[in-house]
Amino acid sequence: MIRRYLKFVKPYKWRIVATIIIGIIKFGIPMLIPLLIKYVIDGVINNHDITIHDKIIRLAISIGIALFIFAVVRPPIEYARQYLAQWTSNKILYDIRRRLYDHLQALSARFYSNNKAGEVISRVINDVEQTKDFILTGLMNIWLDCVTIIIALSIMFFLDVKLTLAAMFIFPFYILTVYYFFGRLRGLTRERSQALAEVQGFLHERVQGISVIKSFAIEKNEAENFDKRNKHFLHRAFNHTRWNAYSFAAINTVTDLGPIIVIGVGGYLAVNGSITVGTLAAFVGYLEQLFGPLRRLVSSFTTLTQSFASMDRVFQLLDEDYDVKDEPYAKPIRIDHGDIDIQNVSFRYNQHAPKVLDDISLNVKQGETVAFVGMSGGGKSTLINLIPRFYDVTEGVITIDNHPVKNFLLSSLRNQIGLVQQDNILFSDTIRENILLGKPGASDEEVVEAAKLANAHDFIMSLPDGYETEVGERGVKLSGGQKQRISLARIFLNNPPIIILDEATSALDLESEAIIQEALAHLSENRTTLIVAHRLSTITHADKIVVVENGRIIESGTHQELLAKQGAYHHLYTIQDL
Repeated sequence: MIRRYLKFVKPYKWRIVATIIIGIIKFGIPMLIPLLIKYVIDGVINNHDITIHDKIIRLAISIGIALFIFAVVRPPIEYARQYLAQWTSNKILYDIRRRLYDHLQALSARFYSNNKAGEVISRVINDVEQTKDFILTGLMNIWLDCVTIIIALSIMFFLDVKLTLAAMFIFPFYILTVYYFFGRLRGLTRERSQALAEVQGFLHERVQGISVIKSFAIEKNEAENFDKRNKHFLHRAFNHTRWNAYSFAAINTVTDLGPIIVIGVGGYLAVNGSITVGTLAAFVGYLEQLFGPLRRLVSSFTTLTQSFASMDRVFQLLDEDYDVKDEPYAKPIRIDHGDIDIQNVSFRYNQHAPKVLDDISLNVKQGETVAFVGMSGGGKSTLINLIPRFYDVTEGVITIDNHPVKNFLLSSLRNQIGLVQQDNILFSDTIRENILLGKPGASDEEVVEAAKLANAHDFIMSLPDGYETEVGERGVKLSGGQKQRISLARIFLNNPPIIILDEATSALDLESEAIIQEALAHLSENRTTLIVAHRLSTITHADKIVVVENGRIIESGTHQELLAKQGAYHHLYTIQDL
């Protein structure tokens, strides 16, 4: 896992090295203080070979040098280290999120049907942010603390070997304590992160569906449901906190014993005259330079457990397989005619799930309008979702202009198929930007022309800001009919040879439906058009009507032919009182 993460770090390795070197200088400067104390005590105060005047001069010079180092030299070093560390870590997180977003866009519809949007967002935002600690702590601060310990021990050995060995007496106990506690913490941290993601997933769904909650007046019930997940997270957080507190209590106890042992041994040596008072004072000063980093390392290990748990979740997301992906032999293929041939196609959503489609065969000629009808759950929408490869067929093959759809690059295939759904998504941007999704980079004139063809221009111009009107999240500021016309304008702008209309007008009022049907009739001219519809009055003009039931085609023909058969289509037509 760490090796994988380091691939994102590698482009910035020299910046990290520079940060560590600058950090060593920054942490090395305070180590002059104990040496300054030793010099002032032994070389100035207790030096009886020089006069008081000389002592004052030596004291002034030593303090002046120290002030210059700490007031002039150290601040820019501190700034450089902080800025470089933050810049590098934020740039690495930027790269990871960009990689994740590209990955999310390549995942198939199956992934999004099996995962909550809020949990996915939590991994991209929260978990990636938590991995920042691995860069700042694991790749920078831990090394700096280790170097600080090594430098402190080297100076301490130079001052007195016996005292240094006394200071190192607690090291084995320190290592055992860290090993015991932090293996457990990693698992608890992962559980805590998952519980938090569940809270975020629940919250994301409920915020999106707040109108449903209000319409049924179930605020109290939903508050209880949220509280269950919030309490689950609270329990996981408490477990993590309790174990974390145990670890800090144990580590601090061990590291607190070290200075007591050193002071006891040092006092004994000073009494016997084995060391000077200045040496003992300097040694006591270095105790914090030694045990301070040891305590920080504990905090760093705690931080790293959270970071590792977040890494696990980030890489779990990155390891999601692409159910639908470009084949090695795929290439951009131009659709010149729009002939669609569905040959013995079967489909199931999961390996062991029952078949949703079973041995479907159908031929659609260039420029034909083919409608799919039948009871809900029969497989109509699933079938048309196989054509732009939102899912891949389980058995059989689908071809367009005699090219199997797997031979197309996905971008090439989908860019040549216009899809209009019942609930078209608009992004919280301007009307102009939402139309431009059909053809990024199109001119203003092209956008206006597409809106006119979709019967949208007039209502857009009646808005206060025209094409610059913000539509709100999911187009909440527009009516259903207005949103649908914006979606149609995208298709007109893209001008694809194949059109798929999936319940495009079923949720609209009759007036909006009439306006959009007029636009759809214009859109379908000279294009291969596939329509999924429940309202049969909207598809009587189709060249072919296909009745799908329980994953099979049970009837096909023109409107008049199917009525004459007195079969399933006639039954549906009668039910709708047409």
